[in-house]
Amino acid sequence: MIYLLEDDDSIRKLVVYTLSSQGLEAHGFEKPSQFWEAMGQALPELVLLDIMLPEEDGLSVLKKLRSGAATKDIPVIMLTAKDSEYDKVIGLDSGADDYIPKPFGMMELVARVRAVTRRMEKRGGGHEYRLGALYVDPDRHVVKVDGREVTLTLKEFELLCVLLEKRGAVMTRDALLERIWGYAFDGESRTVDVHIRTLRQKLGIAGEYIETVRGVGYRIGGDA
Repeated sequence: MIYLLEDDDSIRKLVVYTLSSQGLEAHGFEKPSQFWEAMGQALPELVLLDIMLPEEDGLSVLKKLRSGAATKDIPVIMLTAKDSEYDKVIGLDSGADDYIPKPFGMMELVARVRAVTRRMEKRGGGHEYRLGALYVDPDRHVVKVDGREVTLTLKEFELLCVLLEKRGAVMTRDALLERIWGYAFDGESRTVDVHIRTLRQKLGIAGEYIETVRGVGYRIGGDA
Protein backbone atom coordinates (compact mmCIF):
# COMPACT_ATOMS: atom_id res chain seq x y z
CA MET A 1 0.00 0.00 0.00
CA ILE A 2 1.20 3.51 -0.89
CA TYR A 3 -0.02 6.54 1.06
CA LEU A 4 -0.24 9.92 -0.67
CA LEU A 5 -0.60 13.09 1.43
CA GLU A 6 -1.55 15.86 -0.99
CA ASP A 7 -4.10 18.63 -0.44
CA ASP A 8 -4.61 19.41 -4.15
CA ASP A 9 -7.69 17.37 -5.04
CA SER A 10 -6.92 17.04 -8.77
CA ILE A 11 -3.31 15.96 -8.23
CA ARG A 12 -4.28 13.54 -5.47
CA LYS A 13 -6.94 11.84 -7.57
CA LEU A 14 -4.68 11.65 -10.63
CA VAL A 15 -1.76 10.14 -8.73
CA VAL A 16 -3.94 7.56 -6.95
CA TYR A 17 -5.65 6.65 -10.24
CA THR A 18 -2.33 6.31 -12.08
CA LEU A 19 -0.72 4.17 -9.40
CA SER A 20 -3.82 1.96 -9.16
CA SER A 21 -3.91 1.53 -12.94
CA GLN A 22 -0.31 0.30 -12.78
CA GLY A 23 -1.13 -2.32 -10.17
CA LEU A 24 0.14 -0.27 -7.23
CA GLU A 25 -2.43 -0.01 -4.44
CA ALA A 26 -2.65 3.57 -3.24
CA HIS A 27 -4.72 5.69 -0.88
CA GLY A 28 -4.79 9.49 -0.84
CA PHE A 29 -5.28 11.90 2.07
CA GLU A 30 -6.06 15.60 1.95
CA LYS A 31 -5.02 16.45 5.51
CA PRO A 32 -2.25 15.24 7.84
CA SER A 33 -4.85 14.35 10.49
CA GLN A 34 -6.44 11.86 8.06
CA PHE A 35 -2.99 10.51 7.19
CA TRP A 36 -2.02 9.96 10.83
CA GLU A 37 -5.32 8.27 11.57
CA ALA A 38 -4.65 5.78 8.76
CA MET A 39 -1.06 5.30 9.94
CA GLY A 40 -2.45 4.21 13.29
CA GLN A 41 -4.39 1.44 11.59
CA ALA A 42 -1.92 0.16 8.99
CA LEU A 43 1.56 1.18 7.86
CA PRO A 44 2.26 1.72 4.14
CA GLU A 45 5.19 0.42 2.12
CA LEU A 46 5.93 3.92 0.82
CA VAL A 47 4.74 7.50 1.40
CA LEU A 48 4.33 10.24 -1.23
CA LEU A 49 4.40 13.53 0.64
CA ASP A 50 3.69 17.13 -0.38
CA ILE A 51 5.39 19.97 1.53
CA MET A 52 2.70 22.66 1.48
CA LEU A 53 -0.18 21.24 3.51
CA PRO A 54 -2.92 22.42 5.87
CA GLU A 55 -2.61 21.69 9.62
CA GLU A 56 1.14 20.98 9.44
CA ASP A 57 3.68 21.10 6.64
CA GLY A 58 5.19 18.07 4.95
CA LEU A 59 8.62 18.52 6.54
CA SER A 60 7.02 18.27 9.98
CA VAL A 61 5.24 15.09 8.90
CA LEU A 62 8.51 13.70 7.54
CA LYS A 63 10.39 14.40 10.77
CA LYS A 64 7.69 12.62 12.78
CA LEU A 65 7.94 9.60 10.48
CA ARG A 66 11.72 9.48 10.85
CA SER A 67 11.54 9.78 14.65
CA GLY A 68 9.08 6.89 15.08
CA ALA A 69 10.50 3.43 15.73
CA ALA A 70 7.87 1.77 13.53
CA THR A 71 7.99 4.33 10.72
CA LYS A 72 11.64 5.47 10.52
CA ASP A 73 12.51 3.12 7.62
CA ILE A 74 9.42 3.75 5.47
CA PRO A 75 10.61 5.24 2.14
CA VAL A 76 9.36 8.80 1.55
CA ILE A 77 9.25 10.61 -1.80
CA MET A 78 8.59 14.34 -1.59
CA LEU A 79 6.19 15.87 -4.13
CA THR A 80 6.36 19.65 -4.10
CA ALA A 81 6.07 22.78 -6.18
CA LYS A 82 9.22 24.09 -4.52
CA ASP A 83 12.17 23.34 -6.79
CA SER A 84 14.96 25.55 -5.47
CA GLU A 85 18.25 23.97 -4.41
CA TYR A 86 17.66 25.14 -0.83
CA ASP A 87 14.24 23.51 -0.53
CA LYS A 88 15.54 20.31 -2.06
CA VAL A 89 18.45 20.13 0.37
CA ILE A 90 16.15 20.82 3.34
CA GLY A 91 13.87 17.95 2.28
CA LEU A 92 16.76 15.52 1.82
CA ASP A 93 18.44 16.59 5.05
CA SER A 94 15.16 15.95 6.86
CA GLY A 95 15.19 12.33 5.73
CA ALA A 96 13.41 12.22 2.36
CA ASP A 97 14.54 9.37 0.11
CA ASP A 98 13.72 11.15 -3.12
CA TYR A 99 12.37 14.49 -4.34
CA ILE A 100 10.15 15.16 -7.37
CA PRO A 101 9.30 18.82 -8.14
CA LYS A 102 5.93 19.68 -9.66
CA PRO A 103 4.87 19.48 -12.38
CA PHE A 104 6.01 15.89 -12.85
CA GLY A 105 5.09 13.15 -15.31
CA MET A 106 2.95 10.33 -14.02
CA MET A 107 5.14 7.67 -15.64
CA GLU A 108 8.24 9.18 -14.06
CA LEU A 109 6.50 8.98 -10.69
CA VAL A 110 5.55 5.35 -11.29
CA ALA A 111 9.14 4.53 -12.28
CA ARG A 112 10.49 6.12 -9.10
CA VAL A 113 7.99 4.25 -6.94
CA ARG A 114 8.76 0.92 -8.64
CA ALA A 115 12.50 1.50 -8.22
CA VAL A 116 12.08 2.02 -4.48
CA THR A 117 9.82 -1.00 -4.01
CA ARG A 118 12.21 -3.23 -5.99
CA ARG A 119 15.11 -2.20 -3.79
CA MET A 120 13.07 -2.93 -0.68
CA GLU A 121 12.30 -6.43 -1.99
CA LYS A 122 15.93 -7.11 -2.89
CA ARG A 123 17.34 -5.84 0.37
CA GLY A 124 19.38 -8.42 2.19
CA GLY A 125 21.51 -11.34 1.06
CA GLY A 126 23.36 -12.32 4.23
CA HIS A 127 26.34 -9.97 3.79
CA GLU A 128 27.94 -8.05 6.61
CA TYR A 129 30.47 -5.26 6.18
CA ARG A 130 33.15 -4.23 8.66
CA LEU A 131 35.53 -1.34 8.11
CA GLY A 132 37.32 0.12 11.10
CA ALA A 133 34.68 1.42 13.50
CA LEU A 134 31.92 0.82 10.92
CA TYR A 135 29.63 -2.22 10.91
CA VAL A 136 26.79 -2.72 8.42
CA ASP A 137 24.29 -5.58 8.20
CA PRO A 138 22.22 -5.08 4.99
CA ASP A 139 19.87 -7.95 5.82
CA ARG A 140 18.78 -6.44 9.14
CA HIS A 141 19.23 -2.83 7.99
CA VAL A 142 21.64 -2.17 10.87
CA VAL A 143 24.47 0.37 10.85
CA LYS A 144 26.77 0.82 13.84
CA VAL A 145 29.76 3.05 14.51
CA ASP A 146 31.87 2.04 17.51
CA GLY A 147 28.97 -0.14 18.60
CA ARG A 148 26.45 2.71 18.51
CA GLU A 149 23.52 2.23 16.14
CA VAL A 150 23.09 4.93 13.50
CA THR A 151 19.75 5.69 11.84
CA LEU A 152 19.91 6.33 8.08
CA THR A 153 17.28 7.01 5.46
CA LEU A 154 16.70 4.31 2.83
CA LYS A 155 18.76 6.16 0.21
CA GLU A 156 21.61 6.88 2.64
CA PHE A 157 21.66 3.22 3.66
CA GLU A 158 21.68 1.99 0.05
CA LEU A 159 24.40 4.48 -0.87
CA LEU A 160 26.58 3.22 1.96
CA CYS A 161 25.98 -0.43 0.99
CA VAL A 162 26.87 0.20 -2.66
CA LEU A 163 30.11 1.93 -1.69
CA LEU A 164 30.96 -0.96 0.65
CA GLU A 165 30.06 -3.51 -2.01
CA LYS A 166 32.49 -1.76 -4.39
CA ARG A 167 35.01 -1.15 -1.61
CA GLY A 168 38.16 0.51 -2.91
CA ALA A 169 36.65 1.28 -6.32
CA VAL A 170 35.60 4.76 -7.39
CA MET A 171 31.87 5.13 -8.11
CA THR A 172 30.88 8.04 -10.36
CA ARG A 173 27.86 10.19 -9.54
CA ASP A 174 26.15 8.90 -12.70
CA ALA A 175 26.69 5.29 -11.65
CA LEU A 176 25.40 5.95 -8.14
CA LEU A 177 22.30 7.74 -9.44
CA GLU A 178 21.53 4.91 -11.84
CA ARG A 179 22.19 2.20 -9.24
CA ILE A 180 20.29 3.77 -6.33
CA TRP A 181 17.73 6.15 -7.84
CA GLY A 182 17.15 4.21 -11.04
CA TYR A 183 17.30 7.14 -13.42
CA ALA A 184 20.04 8.87 -15.40
CA PHE A 185 21.91 11.90 -14.13
CA ASP A 186 20.19 15.04 -15.43
CA GLY A 187 23.21 17.33 -15.37
CA GLU A 188 21.81 19.55 -12.60
CA SER A 189 20.92 17.36 -9.65
CA ARG A 190 23.28 17.31 -6.67
CA THR A 191 21.32 14.52 -5.05
CA VAL A 192 24.35 12.25 -4.62
CA ASP A 193 26.47 15.03 -3.11
CA VAL A 194 23.71 15.94 -0.66
CA HIS A 195 23.30 12.33 0.45
CA ILE A 196 27.05 11.84 0.82
CA ARG A 197 27.23 14.94 3.00
CA THR A 198 24.41 13.84 5.32
CA LEU A 199 25.76 10.27 5.37
CA ARG A 200 29.18 11.49 6.49
CA GLN A 201 27.61 13.62 9.21
CA LYS A 202 25.54 10.75 10.57
CA LEU A 203 28.45 8.29 10.51
CA GLY A 204 30.64 10.62 12.57
CA ILE A 205 34.21 9.31 12.69
CA ALA A 206 33.33 6.58 10.16
CA GLY A 207 32.25 9.29 7.73
CA GLU A 208 35.95 9.90 7.09
CA TYR A 209 36.11 6.52 5.33
CA ILE A 210 34.11 7.96 2.42
CA GLU A 211 36.58 9.63 0.09
CA THR A 212 35.84 12.25 -2.56
CA VAL A 213 37.70 11.64 -5.82
CA ARG A 214 37.71 15.09 -7.37
CA GLY A 215 36.00 15.28 -10.75
CA VAL A 216 34.97 11.61 -10.63
CA GLY A 217 32.89 10.52 -7.65
CA TYR A 218 33.29 8.67 -4.35
CA ARG A 219 34.78 5.55 -2.85
CA ILE A 220 35.11 3.93 0.56
CA GLY A 221 38.08 2.11 2.00
CA GLY A 222 40.42 3.12 -0.80
CA ASP A 223 43.51 2.08 1.13
CA ALA A 224 42.13 -1.30 2.12
